Amino acid sequence: MAARRDEAPVLVLANRLPFTIQRTRDGLERKPSAGGLVSALEPVLRQRGGDWIGWPGIALKEREKIPRNGGEPYGVQAVPLTDTEANRYYHGFSNRTLWPLFHSLPARAVFDARDWAAYDAVNERFAQVAAPAARDAGLVWVHDYHLMRTPGFLRLRVPDAHIAFFLHIPFPPWDIFRLLPWSREMLLGILSCDLVGFHVEGYAQNFLDCVEKRLGDRVDRTAGLVDHGGRVVRVGSFPLGIDFELFEKRALEASEGRVGREGERMVLGVDRLDYTKGIPERIRAFERLLERHPQHRGVVVLLQLAVPSRSQVADYRDLKREIDELVGRVNGRFATATWSPIRYLYRSVTPERLAAMYREADVALVTPLRDGMNLVAKEYVACQVGDPGVLILSELAGAAATMREAIQVNPYDIDETADAIHRALTMDESERRSRVASMRVREERDNVYSWVSQFLEEADLENAQLRPLTDDEIGGWLEPFLKKYHLSVFLDYDGTLTPLVDHPSKATLSSEVRDRLEALVARDDTDVAIVSGRALEDVRAMVGIDGITFAGNHGLEVAAPDLPHFRHEDVDHYEGRIVELGKALQEVCSDGAWVELKGHTLTWHYRPVKGDATQLVARAREIVLESGFQARDAHLAVEARPPIGWDKGRAVLHVLRSRHGPSWTENVRVIYIGDDETDEDAFRILAGMAATFRVGPADTISLAGRRLPDASAVAAILRWLAGRKRPS
Repeated sequence: MAARRDEAPVLVLANRLPFTIQRTRDGLERKPSAGGLVSALEPVLRQRGGDWIGWPGIALKEREKIPRNGGEPYGVQAVPLTDTEANRYYHGFSNRTLWPLFHSLPARAVFDARDWAAYDAVNERFAQVAAPAARDAGLVWVHDYHLMRTPGFLRLRVPDAHIAFFLHIPFPPWDIFRLLPWSREMLLGILSCDLVGFHVEGYAQNFLDCVEKRLGDRVDRTAGLVDHGGRVVRVGSFPLGIDFELFEKRALEASEGRVGREGERMVLGVDRLDYTKGIPERIRAFERLLERHPQHRGVVVLLQLAVPSRSQVADYRDLKREIDELVGRVNGRFATATWSPIRYLYRSVTPERLAAMYREADVALVTPLRDGMNLVAKEYVACQVGDPGVLILSELAGAAATMREAIQVNPYDIDETADAIHRALTMDESERRSRVASMRVREERDNVYSWVSQFLEEADLENAQLRPLTDDEIGGWLEPFLKKYHLSVFLDYDGTLTPLVDHPSKATLSSEVRDRLEALVARDDTDVAIVSGRALEDVRAMVGIDGITFAGNHGLEVAAPDLPHFRHEDVDHYEGRIVELGKALQEVCSDGAWVELKGHTLTWHYRPVKGDATQLVARAREIVLESGFQARDAHLAVEARPPIGWDKGRAVLHVLRSRHGPSWTENVRVIYIGDDETDEDAFRILAGMAATFRVGPADTISLAGRRLPDASAVAAILRWLAGRKRPS
């Protein structure tokens, strides 16, 4: 009997393993990581079993293996990377591209195609390592920005895998995310998951916005759902907490001995040395405090702890130099024989020493320029076990969404931050206690273990469903676009107006779609055209409605009620040769495959073929190309077209120019709906000038502005278009 999903093993995929590896004279040694995420996930892995998959942090030599500790409750699998791969994947794309871009600092981002290629390849390797265990796992939980492509690669290998993703940094707004040249690919990777989690609701809404605008997927912002290629992806916010009891315990044990000097008051900053943390701005704000409130001179000290980070990256070395110079300048201005205003520690400290700093600090100055959550703010609150201090928190940190009792500031506003420090230093005890007490209750309740439980509970839910497409939703898409313009609607036939069927002869219009088309044709403010790969007379006979423009053979021939008949001048040269190609393709007409001759083009169908048709398809494409025709992929078919530089997109432009003149964009609004690769030619030409929709699965990148799940959604749009109010 198969285990329930919530009892089956869990796979954790993260950039790093839950420990660090060091190479010594005695071989590889491992040191446990001190992060809260590891301590929170280990009980789950211990209870349900599973593996932690990650990069060991060093390039393993031949025959080197990760050392194991006896009695481990879960397995560990290393993803091997060469030094070059690690540099481009980790230091390159992850930290020179995604890190600054996602923290809304696009000027610092580097867009290097070689880094992207390495990132993509490493993400695929993570999926390759995870795939065998993923088949029996209850959940594959992928973590953070280093592995945003991995879910997509894993879904290809294990289609039924249950996959979740959590991003530990911010997700940027559309106007920043769109700068990434590979934004479509990144979204497709994430949307291969069943559940996608962020720290706060704002990041989740940014993600939904980017999905809708870049991929055209249908989203439900209220319910947090994305309709993506026949699957519904749940998107939610799950604020990460800390091990509250552990920090509280350390603070209580640190009651003896002082960090600062007797009589001094301490403003504390604790950060990894990173340009997102706002350390220079913080120092300038403290300098402004001393300028505007001289009563704090000789009494108040800013203790800034900066933990070394990414010292091999030039930006970080430049940042350290800037901080060194700022500290020297402020101390040079205000220091006395017995007092220096800033104490700057560029090193790590023990957890016990850090807890003592938190406990003793009168003010915690947590002012990142942007931060996914920021656990320092939470750690400080957990350590307020005596006379409480005051938390000053950047409103641009994710923690600001829940830590409402903190004094919140814009870290770029030096004067505001200086005034906030003064206010915190002069706040009376009753207000301090009230603010801290509320935050302590919340952080103790919403700790890291609660975060894990909440996320796993959400991941174990059955798949959700979006509500049917409504007129209000369609109106929201199209009303602002249409306004008072004349409308031209272009529609593919198979897979768009009708569902895909096993033989073209069975693709008949439903009575509903026929009624909607007739109603659209009857409007004097709307033109309707059907652009199909079928032969012209075939598609005209299938539709059988007067007043429609028909473009057959991918637009090589066009018949319209108000335009001269169009037939591309070069097709006669290929008409006899297409028959010869049809005969040549009989070589691959086995296991049910067959050729559909359409006059100027043909289609080789392999839908009836049982099993793997890869070799047949490759040979069919080869025959088409050898015969001097273009080979284009369609739905379980290969299209053969004359190589004359004509396609559906050019046919659409021909119709629009012929009917409305060369400046048609000034007077006409265009809607194009299609379902396969041949419609991408139209999407490409109409980009920026039309509302475009691609019907069907979203597992391929499309140039269409929006996605529709199936032909029933097309029928809903036709119904809305036919019944819309006329502009007054």
